[in-house]
Amino acid sequence: MAEELATLGGGCFWCLEAVFKELRGVNRVTSGYAGGHAPNPTYKQVCTGRTGHAEVVQVTFDPEQISYADLLRVFFTIHDPTTKDRQGNDIGPQYRSIILTHSDEQASTARHVMQEISNANIWGAPLVTEIVPFHRFYPAEEEHHDYFARNPWAGYCQVVIAPKVAKFRRTYADKLKRAA
Repeated sequence: MAEELATLGGGCFWCLEAVFKELRGVNRVTSGYAGGHAPNPTYKQVCTGRTGHAEVVQVTFDPEQISYADLLRVFFTIHDPTTKDRQGNDIGPQYRSIILTHSDEQASTARHVMQEISNANIWGAPLVTEIVPFHRFYPAEEEHHDYFARNPWAGYCQVVIAPKVAKFRRTYADKLKRAA
């Protein structure tokens, strides 16, 4: 099985991780930081907004089971790609909408899917998602991995993550690994 990588940022990485882990064809999801200039950043440093990094997930997937384009369609469903440097109450460049591409083919697919989403006027506003070449990924600290699964009753999880996961499950029921 040939695996591929997708690196995506759309607000808090806890939200993206919780959704992508349930998607059939996704083998691994790792929360971390990418798109910036500071080497080996910590969560605290990234939260200042001065490292240039975004909170991202690195998704390892089987393209025989799910296409990169379909991963992106899910991505554009589970966050608001029209708000610059913001997702809800999470504000700062670390929460920007960003696709870090691993090849020219991924960049082309990202532009195509973004145009598809724009043409469908799903969000009612222009998309501000950045499409940039991938350079380096830094895994987040251990406490950020599987955050939603380990803390389902935490306030942020109940108010922000749980509704996103529920929307994903309703919208993509046919693409879930198992019945939710």
